Amino acid sequence: MAQKILFGYILVMSIVAFCVCGADKFAAQRQKSRVPEKVLFLLSALGGSVGMYLGMFTFRHKTKHWYFVVGIPAIILVQAALILYFIR
Repeated sequence: MAQKILFGYILVMSIVAFCVCGADKFAAQRQKSRVPEKVLFLLSALGGSVGMYLGMFTFRHKTKHWYFVVGIPAIILVQAALILYFIR
């Protein structure tokens, strides 16, 4: 039961992160108010890292910033390790 809740939470957070990444790209193209980078990282750290990673490449957003290109996959690896640790 706890595993289903965890995976549901990760799915929801990934969808939120993906949408926020897309909205930020849309705002960037129109020179509107932007989402702070620390919010994008916070969403990733709170479980939306896969969605953020997919959003980065779907929308071609933040892919020239090394700290996103390295940081988001690093968060994914840490989260995957934690999930595997707690599932076993």
